[in-house]
Amino acid sequence: MISSIFSERELDRIIEMAWEDRTPFEAITFQFQLKEQEVIEIMRKEMKPGSFKLWRNRIQGRVTKHKKLRDFENGRFKSYSQKQITGNKISKR
Repeated sequence: MISSIFSERELDRIIEMAWEDRTPFEAITFQFQLKEQEVIEIMRKEMKPGSFKLWRNRIQGRVTKHKKLRDFENGRFKSYSQKQITGNKISKR
């Protein structure tokens, strides 16, 4: 079972990243070594069925969730005061 490998805090972060429209699955793979299908399995297990269906319909085909489908190189505008993403398991909040 994939979700039993992660702590509750890590699961919350994975779900949060998956829920965000502009966070690509590659970012989740980089931080947690999870493939897209594994993230979908976690979302299916951890969310209510209706919420999962809404999320799944929203992300299917969304170019911002798949790095290869994006038509921009560097992503969206980011404030200079925003912290850099590091290789940490969970970024500090």
